[in-house]
Amino acid sequence: MGVLNVTPDSFSDGGVHVDPEAAAARARAMVAEGAALVDVGGESTRPGSDGITVDEELRRVVPVLERLEGVPVSIDTAKAEVARRALALGVELVNDVTALRGDPALVEVVAEGGAYLCLMHMRGEPRTMQDAPVYDDVLAEVARFLEERLAFAVAAGVSEDRICLDPGIGFGKTPRQNLELVRGLGQLAALGRPVLVGLSRKSTLGKVLGDPHARVGSDDASVGAAVAAFDRGASIFRVHAVRRHVEALTIAAAVEVGAYA
Repeated sequence: MGVLNVTPDSFSDGGVHVDPEAAAARARAMVAEGAALVDVGGESTRPGSDGITVDEELRRVVPVLERLEGVPVSIDTAKAEVARRALALGVELVNDVTALRGDPALVEVVAEGGAYLCLMHMRGEPRTMQDAPVYDDVLAEVARFLEERLAFAVAAGVSEDRICLDPGIGFGKTPRQNLELVRGLGQLAALGRPVLVGLSRKSTLGKVLGDPHARVGSDDASVGAAVAAFDRGASIFRVHAVRRHVEALTIAAAVEVGAYA
C-alpha cells in the first residue's frame, strides 16, 4: 500500500503532493513500482496534529481521486461524507484510524458501499495520543480492542472477509511498545484477518538507531522493519518507498516458500 498524503503537514512528506496533477502522477508511479493499492489521505494524523473540516478534506482529496481512474485506491479517512464521495469515485478500501469511532455514520457508508475496511488501534486522538501512553499489556490490549471493533463492524453489516486490522504503530505508543507489537503480530494475525502495518518512516525507527529526538525514520530502516513484520504475520504494508519494500518483501516471501516464480 503506497502512501499518498495530499496534506501540507504530514510528518514525512507534507506539502509534496498537494498539487492534484503531481499527486496523481505519484500514484501511478507507485503502481508501476509494485504497489497493489495507493492510500490517499487528506488529513494528517501525525502526533500533535489538529483535525480539519469535511469540506477541507474533500477539497484536498476529490481532485486527486478524480484523476485516478483505473488506479487501485484506498482512502485514509474517518469521515463518512469523505468516504461516501471517495467510494463513488472508485475507491476500494476505507482506512479508518479511529476504527469506526470517529464518525458514527461511517460504518453504514462502508457496509452499503460493499467496501473493504481497515480498522486501526489508536490511543486517544492525534493531538494527544503521544502524551505518555501507558498500557498494562500493550499486545493484549490492542488485540482485545481490534477483536471488539471487528465484531462491531461485522454486526453493522460489513462483510468480515473485507476487513483488515492495523495495530497502529506510533499511534499512542512508545518505541518500546511499538517493538512489542511487532514482535507479537502473530497474536493479532490469530484473530483471523489480514494484518496491516504502517512502520514506514516512523520516528521509532530513528530512535532505535540512536537518535532520541528523531521525528522520522529512514527508508532503509523502514524496509528492515517491514521484513521483520512479514516474518511475524503481517501481510499488508503501508509504505512510502514502494519499490524498495516490494523488492525486499518479494525476497522474504521467496525464502519463506523456498521457491520463486
